[in-house]
Amino acid sequence: MQSIWVINGPNLGRLGSRQPDIYGSDTGDDIHASLQAGQPDWDIVWKQSDAEAEIIAWLHQAIDQSVPVVLNPAAFSHYSYALRDACAMVTEAGLPLIEVHLSNPAAREEFRAHSVISAVATGVIQGFGADSYRLAIAQITRA
Repeated sequence: MQSIWVINGPNLGRLGSRQPDIYGSDTGDDIHASLQAGQPDWDIVWKQSDAEAEIIAWLHQAIDQSVPVVLNPAAFSHYSYALRDACAMVTEAGLPLIEVHLSNPAAREEFRAHSVISAVATGVIQGFGADSYRLAIAQITRA
């Protein structure tokens, strides 16, 4: 069974309780269960870390194991060039890496409008709540 890794950045471990008016009321476990139920022929692996180094290590492992990635870099989107470089390695290896955001960062505070990740991602899906993940998974599995 093929895997897709859904990697989530800082503060996304608080989904369901953190600003539900912006991020929705679903927990990460809720979203993961929905994604897995929608793609029973794929192993959807949900990962979350507040640590930049751990996320980068997962991206390196995805390359080594040829695993496509859905990445919600959260706040790291706006300034982490180390994460950007790791994402570039994923796409340079020929693997899809889709950047997702639950909210539409461009419609929020000015500092959120720019992502350093977007330029090296295969694609970007944002602003559709938990469906942002579903849309990204659908794109990967249709290929």
